[in-house]
Amino acid sequence: MGSRFCVGMAGLLMSAAAAALVALQAWPRLQVAAGLLLFGVAAWGWWHLKQLTRPLPEPISEFGFDAQALNEKLALIDGQIEHMPVALWEQREGQAVAPLNSRARRLLAPGGVIERELLIEDLGRVANGQLLRIQTERGEERWLAAGTRVALSGQDRRLLALLPVESELEAAALTAWQQLVHVLTHEIMNSLTPIASLSRSARDLQGDPSAAEDLALALDTIARRAEALSRFVANYRRVSELPPPRPEPVPLSLLFARIETMVGADWRARGGEASFVVEPETLSLMADPGQLEQALLNLVRNAAEATAALASPRLELRARLVRGGRLLVEVRDNGPGVPAELESRIFLPFVSGRADAQSGRGIGLAVVRNLVHAMGGTVRHVRVPQGGACFVLSF
Repeated sequence: MGSRFCVGMAGLLMSAAAAALVALQAWPRLQVAAGLLLFGVAAWGWWHLKQLTRPLPEPISEFGFDAQALNEKLALIDGQIEHMPVALWEQREGQAVAPLNSRARRLLAPGGVIERELLIEDLGRVANGQLLRIQTERGEERWLAAGTRVALSGQDRRLLALLPVESELEAAALTAWQQLVHVLTHEIMNSLTPIASLSRSARDLQGDPSAAEDLALALDTIARRAEALSRFVANYRRVSELPPPRPEPVPLSLLFARIETMVGADWRARGGEASFVVEPETLSLMADPGQLEQALLNLVRNAAEATAALASPRLELRARLVRGGRLLVEVRDNGPGVPAELESRIFLPFVSGRADAQSGRGIGLAVVRNLVHAMGGTVRHVRVPQGGACFVLSF
């Protein structure tokens, strides 16, 4: 309105001056005309004054948002960022990492990290999803890193979040150890208890010639239980002493073809079907080919045992890419599935839904987990609506 208002006011002043000059003349008709002109000029001036004194429009009608509400929301977000339990950091192009909230600043403050410069360097090169070990004055702490890149005001910036996971990892490790100790104690005592009892009986029978048959039976039982205990120890070593992986590109179509050659005929001979799908066919994975094959064969053997009583068993191996660039390998069957009471413990050694767990076996899933974890992946059991067991390997 500024330029148009100035033009209008200039015209108003010039018209008023002209009307005044005309009114000073002695001719009555010109005086009447000047009066009418002055009346029009007054009306025009009144309109412009109203425009000048008109209140400014509310921001919401002029710009489409409420500035006050926006400021309140920004203040709320700032407060949430400042006091959240996650340490937030920012790195601008060509600059060192800098803290963004109080949790990050406390890490750098006295009583926090021991070597401040080393932490800043580590944060500058930490990978997304990496577990970072930080030496603090309270001891070593483990933090999970998550980062992303954003463009703000034309500048490329890296935002990094550090989530403290020390207490969660300690709780998970303690639970896992408790479960493992429970299983080991159970398996070892299953062998040691009869060995101890029969050893005492054999000692008592040594001096009795008529008890030669009972003595032989006791010694035979001791030998069998000792052999079972030896197998148990050997199986435990298989789980805990796996060789390190030697990764190389593994074409999954060729790997699946080898597995189909080994197990496909057995499934068809039982009246079942086995499918092996790789989407796309050119999909490959950086892994140890022998160890990846062993992990998948263990899952396939479990599926075969779970569906042994079925007239039409089904097995499906599928490899595919999902959102985020993750590669999933799924192994499914139509058996009874994993019992709910065992679901949280199925990856522990010697835990099984079958009777052979009592004989020192039941290590297949524990081996699978260790193999996949060593290659940088994870393995999970997933419940599916159609039933059966479904194990998903994620890389």
